[in-house]
Amino acid sequence: MTVKEQLQSLSGKSYIAEDGESYQIELLPPYTDEEIENLKNQLPNNNLPEEIYQLLLYARGFKFGPLEKITFDTVNTFGFEDFFPNTIQLAGDGFGNFWILDLDENGKWGHVFYVCHDPAVVIKHSENLKEFILHIDEFGERGKQSHLDQVHEKSVFDIWERNYGLIPREAMLQSHDDDIIQFATLFPENYLFADLQNKSNNSGFAWGKLGSDVSHIKRHESKLIWAFEKLNKKKGFFARLFSK
Repeated sequence: MTVKEQLQSLSGKSYIAEDGESYQIELLPPYTDEEIENLKNQLPNNNLPEEIYQLLLYARGFKFGPLEKITFDTVNTFGFEDFFPNTIQLAGDGFGNFWILDLDENGKWGHVFYVCHDPAVVIKHSENLKEFILHIDEFGERGKQSHLDQVHEKSVFDIWERNYGLIPREAMLQSHDDDIIQFATLFPENYLFADLQNKSNNSGFAWGKLGSDVSHIKRHESKLIWAFEKLNKKKGFFARLFSK
């Protein structure tokens, strides 16, 4: 099943909101050929995959009650380029948290991530756009028992409180993956790393544990590996005084 077919399968389907009201998805207008060309110019390598091209000729997104709307054409407006240099911002929750799709340097559409600011956590949400639409459908059907709700309400706090997802440099250098070793050697010992290569949905890392300054974050040019500088916290006046 293609992404377009996955979306088509939701057409006419009814969901029940928390207030008991029924709702359906509402497709947003399709793209014109001129709009397609303009979009290509915004994408890495001017590459729009055929599957996404066919999707956009059907709809540029859709309205969906709880998340208001999901769009497939919001390119590089998310920010946080140190984490994700090229993105499609798919949806937001209205509280400053977003679902974004990662684009590689060749314009390939990759995984969907949930980026939460409080707590400051990044989670792999879906394998791809097709699965994300499937997760949207599941959320409409199952609500609090759905994958989307579990990520939004539980997984972010699990990662923040118990499983930071950050790896010491020494452990990176002992990896059997040459890409990981080569990337780790580029940084001094005060760096920590996150590796979401080949990781399952719900995997993530608590980047906020190292502070809010994203200028010290570096990502591998083509892999889902990040490096974070572990800055020494400045001592307060009395701490400096009594340490002399």
